[in-house]
Amino acid sequence: MVTSAHEASHRIFQDRPEILVPVFDALDLPFPEKATVDVLTPDATELLPLERRVDSVLRVQPSDGDDFLLAIEAQGRHDTDKETSWPYYVAYLRAKFRLPVLLLVVCKSRATAKWAVGPFSCGARGWIAQSTHPLVVGPDNVPMITEPRAVRENLAMATFAALTHGNSADATAILEALAHAVQASDKKSATYYNDLLDVGLGNTRAGEKWRELMTFVTYFPGRGTVRETAYLEGKEEGREEGKQEGVARGEAKAILRVLEVRGVDIPEDARERVSACTDFDTLNRWLERAVHAETVDDLFAGDGTDA
Repeated sequence: MVTSAHEASHRIFQDRPEILVPVFDALDLPFPEKATVDVLTPDATELLPLERRVDSVLRVQPSDGDDFLLAIEAQGRHDTDKETSWPYYVAYLRAKFRLPVLLLVVCKSRATAKWAVGPFSCGARGWIAQSTHPLVVGPDNVPMITEPRAVRENLAMATFAALTHGNSADATAILEALAHAVQASDKKSATYYNDLLDVGLGNTRAGEKWRELMTFVTYFPGRGTVRETAYLEGKEEGREEGKQEGVARGEAKAILRVLEVRGVDIPEDARERVSACTDFDTLNRWLERAVHAETVDDLFAGDGTDA
């Protein structure tokens, strides 16, 4: 599970390597349409004494050419330490795997992207011994994808674009298109993209907008969402005990299922509290909170001790 906004920006390349083609298109560089992409350990640590870790390392095996490595770094700000660590990553991976290495830096800020292109050189007395030239993607070269059909056809790239343009004033347009496309996808994909954007956009205005959109969209019937499925299952199970109780059970199951999918730990007393609740206003409030709750305490915040 993705655990931070930083991780979301590079993890998507591990989980959805198909976005490498459009990303390299944005860089005006060819990328093999037919290639095998394997995730390698990001550890670039020597035995002594310095610990270094690349965000993501992929081994690309084209069907019509030689293998190469792609080291991917998510960079949120100007960091002068990277001017020495990035050349180290490239040199270390080249020596360890005996393969050519490309370094791709993902930025959400135009200023950071402008700095990240380098080059970062090492030399003395007028001679350059080593020079590192990162490939950089950011708001200036990753296209905004807002046309609904384009979003549906390439959900992974649209998600990456939303993460990259998360600080843009126009982010709402892509998020609105994404919200409906995500809900129309299969359950596994919907959960993945919802969680990735929830975490990747974090506590930003775009993140708040995403959670607002998903809370609204998930109430539309017929889309097979986690909430809807749990709701219908609970309603069916409770049919024999009466419609009202069945609906309440469906709401409770939906709340618990959303928390489980998001990886929130649910103590037994909290599970019993949700399952025993029959007040629809309370259940609806908890269902909305479950979408972005980090702990079970977030679910009950301000509700006192009684369900």
